[in-house]
Amino acid sequence: MRATIKRPKRARRIKQKIWLGIKILMLAILVLPLCAIGSQAKRNGYTIIQSGVVFATAYNSMESQTDSTPWITASGTRCRPGVIASNFLPIGTKVMIDGFGNRVFVVEDRMNKRYKKRIDIWFRDYDDAIQFGVRKIRYHVIKTA
Repeated sequence: MRATIKRPKRARRIKQKIWLGIKILMLAILVLPLCAIGSQAKRNGYTIIQSGVVFATAYNSMESQTDSTPWITASGTRCRPGVIASNFLPIGTKVMIDGFGNRVFVVEDRMNKRYKKRIDIWFRDYDDAIQFGVRKIRYHVIKTA
């Protein structure tokens, strides 16, 4: 005959609570990112879809900074205030950049392919672009109502 060792009820309850805690934690790890994707914050009447921090540079329509058609963007439009270049955002994406107030920028241009995660802001004047330089910015991809 084989002897069985019975654990005290208290030890079993503690073990069950630990396993329940682990299950809840695992569920939270799996579900919370999905909730964050679905949540959309509002800012100045726009719905924020995505936010991030990237390096930003400035450019203007000089042939030394662009290709042979300096005033034409990759999407075929003419350069103007509010145009940005980015390789990681689709053309036509509307973006708000912290530090520029309620101004809405539109991705209409591309950069050299070596710049994977960067935003290039178009400025009319060369001196303004030089003054902007390179800096880290927070951007918000928005959707208009």
